[in-house]
Amino acid sequence: VKEVASLSLLSSACDVVSAAYASTKESHPYLRSVCAAAEKGVQSVSEATASCVQPVLATLEPHVAAASEYASKGLDKLGEKLPLLPKPVEQILSDTKELVTSRVAEVKEAVSS
Repeated sequence: VKEVASLSLLSSACDVVSAAYASTKESHPYLRSVCAAAEKGVQSVSEATASCVQPVLATLEPHVAAASEYASKGLDKLGEKLPLLPKPVEQILSDTKELVTSRVAEVKEAVSS
């Protein structure tokens, strides 16, 4: 989970969503109270679940470690095939914008000539 969360693409996407969420809460007072209630509910459920799941996780620790290692290798292979993963969202958008702009310029030039 830590390895997936550390991917620049995912991390920057989460930052964008988090900023939009915070902005929406600040802009709309009614949504702010609904969001606050939902956040408290999620926090309570998370705390209750964590205390119940902890003994099970301790028992399954060797299996979780093996699955984690397997998932890590899969992420490495995925990273090799998808070079976008280590890039932040802003860079991907910028690169895409540049590519589209250059293609449009090429088409305009071809049409005008």
